[in-house]
Amino acid sequence: MKQALILILYYSRSGRTAALARQAARGVESAGAVARLRTVPPVAAATTPVVPAVPDDGPPYVEIDDLLAADGLLLGSPTRFGNMAAPLKHFLDSTSELWLSGSLVDKPAGVFTSTSSAHGGQESTLLSMQLPLLHHGMVIVGVPYTEAALFATRTGGSPYGASHVATTWNTTLSPDEATVARALGARVARLAQALAARH
Repeated sequence: MKQALILILYYSRSGRTAALARQAARGVESAGAVARLRTVPPVAAATTPVVPAVPDDGPPYVEIDDLLAADGLLLGSPTRFGNMAAPLKHFLDSTSELWLSGSLVDKPAGVFTSTSSAHGGQESTLLSMQLPLLHHGMVIVGVPYTEAALFATRTGGSPYGASHVATTWNTTLSPDEATVARALGARVARLAQALAARH
């Protein structure tokens, strides 16, 4: 059976969302699938490009073909006033051709986020990231309460997706936050493998 390819697409400014992405990738790989990390460039008010075509470090910028090739998706963003960051939304707004063709229908997708405060809009951000995925016909994947870390966590993590509370007292992912991110990655990968085998 062919290995499922899971696209892990995120935007990160301080590195916390990127840390969640790396943990999700570990979960994907633990389930026997291939993780492909991609990011999006920042956006600016100017209409001309202000960033190089290739990032100085980290994963490459995403292209529409990355979404097309993926069997599943993990989507991550820091919280911006209870919503996803503009650079990620800007990219999603460019995916109309995939919506018109139904290219993402029935592919599993999960979401993850990072906030600078415990009540900084994590759940609303996770839910807001799910909305365009639902419009694409994707199968939304959460984290079930069979994952013990959801009961143990004192920082991030919810049934809606993985998360991190990026405060001065929680400067790296807590063990529970990392566990939830890996669990989400593994679950998306397992479902992608199962769905791909049926087609």
